[in-house]
Amino acid sequence: MATTAPAPAPPTQALVLGAALTTVVLWASAFVGIRAAGKDLSAGSLTLARLLVGTAALATLAIVRRERLPPRADVPRLLAVGVLWFGIYNLALNEAERHVDAGTAAMLVNVGPVLIAVLAGTVLKEGFPPTLVAGCAVAFAGAILIGAATSDGLTPSWGAVLCLVAALTYAIAVVAQKPLLATTSPLTITTLACATGMVCCLPFAPQLASEAQDAGTTALVWSAYLGLFPTAIAFTTWAYALSHTTAGRMGATTYLVPPLATLFGWAYFGETPPGLALAGGVLCLAGAALARRSR
Repeated sequence: MATTAPAPAPPTQALVLGAALTTVVLWASAFVGIRAAGKDLSAGSLTLARLLVGTAALATLAIVRRERLPPRADVPRLLAVGVLWFGIYNLALNEAERHVDAGTAAMLVNVGPVLIAVLAGTVLKEGFPPTLVAGCAVAFAGAILIGAATSDGLTPSWGAVLCLVAALTYAIAVVAQKPLLATTSPLTITTLACATGMVCCLPFAPQLASEAQDAGTTALVWSAYLGLFPTAIAFTTWAYALSHTTAGRMGATTYLVPPLATLFGWAYFGETPPGLALAGGVLCLAGAALARRSR
């Protein structure tokens, strides 16, 4: 009698947490990379350059691993994730950081986890565990402190609006992505979503070709870094972690991004974090830890 192969053992919590933290660290570094590359490349050019590198890396790995394509019924939702998260989100954030500093941008974008918790609780029926709600509240308070402390006097008008647009598209995309991971691998979802965003940004190709000729080496290196690490690697580790936990808990984990972005900004640009920013960072860490304890 034929026997059924045993189901693979679920990943350990340490592995899932490691994937989530990898995402957080790389996404935090992206705020610094966007500022650095944005000195020579416009928002559209930088977005396309990042997605070209990311798609090439992801597609190569997916082909080598012979990843399966998702069910046809999932294609509309997958396209929505690609357009919203890889296309609109990156365009909005890249343009926003031309008007606000990295710390303020990180704080404003981190309205996203609050929206994720609300959408996941209603749309995905994940509910609202008390520790998740409390953790989001504590971490969001910390993000506000960091934004207030790291503001360099720039007027967050248009830039703030764009950051909020980025947060909204990010939140909707996460909730749309979660069901896809039940039937398709994180690598496949990330690859196809990234490729979708890249196709949407192809109209910026002439602009990228023109600006790349005059761009400095630093901008080009940062563009490649953004495509390979915060995009190809971080979005894949995000999808992997999301497939093994709730959207609300994963969203809360990204509250670690503002304190890390502030730290990286200090290391790269020589900006000394004020005491208020450090206090906000402690709140972000405490809130994220509390939110991840929800069941």
